[in-house]
Amino acid sequence: MEYTFETLLQVMTQLRKECPWDREQTHDSIKGHTIEEAYEVVHAIDEKNYEELKKELGDLLLHVVFHSEIAAGDGRFSIQDVLREIIDKLVRRHPHIFGDTEVSNSDDVKRNWEQLKMAEGRESVLDGVPAQLPALLKAYRLQDKASKIGFDWEKRQDVWQKVREEILELEEMAEGGDRDKMEEEFGDVLFSLVNYGRFLDINAEDALRRTIAKFVRRFQYIESRMKEDGKDLQAATLDEMDVYWEQAKDFD
Repeated sequence: MEYTFETLLQVMTQLRKECPWDREQTHDSIKGHTIEEAYEVVHAIDEKNYEELKKELGDLLLHVVFHSEIAAGDGRFSIQDVLREIIDKLVRRHPHIFGDTEVSNSDDVKRNWEQLKMAEGRESVLDGVPAQLPALLKAYRLQDKASKIGFDWEKRQDVWQKVREEILELEEMAEGGDRDKMEEEFGDVLFSLVNYGRFLDINAEDALRRTIAKFVRRFQYIESRMKEDGKDLQAATLDEMDVYWEQAKDFD
């Protein structure tokens, strides 16, 4: 078999015609799987598992082709239309490569990219950030977009001062016990921390995902070691579990 993009299209077309399951699928029925495949790609990257990344990119590519084949069957658009859209956009938004625009660095490129998107008809600089993005990632993307037109802090120290202010406001609100206000202030703390991370060139979503993975590794170490030692996790004290937690740090 020839392993080309054209072969993939042919296989998908045949599946849509002959496989009962593939034939029944719609954009809505597989959209959740599409999201899952994107997260699997991210997980493989985080794990630096490039053999797995190769497989997951194939799964994600399958979904691009699958959605395109569904659309073609509905008479909406084809994979060729999808390719045309992305190729035209890449050329249009890189005038420093395919035109006569001059840039000095990547910041110029990103600034031009946002300006070109506005010229294409967007009403807000913040348009284009998917509503379904995880909140930390969405906050990062919105802050980044706003910064492209100068709506940003000048110094990292000023951003940290804002974080401190928000934490104090949360602490004050916690004393009052107003849950709605506490939630609002807690959100402000998170938003300001995301912004500070951006000034450190740290994506809060990536950082938190890394910390979550570390927590899972350490907690599962506690479970494993306590089981080996014949101890009941449910009956263990915090001090007992903390001993194993400290041991788990040696394996990070």
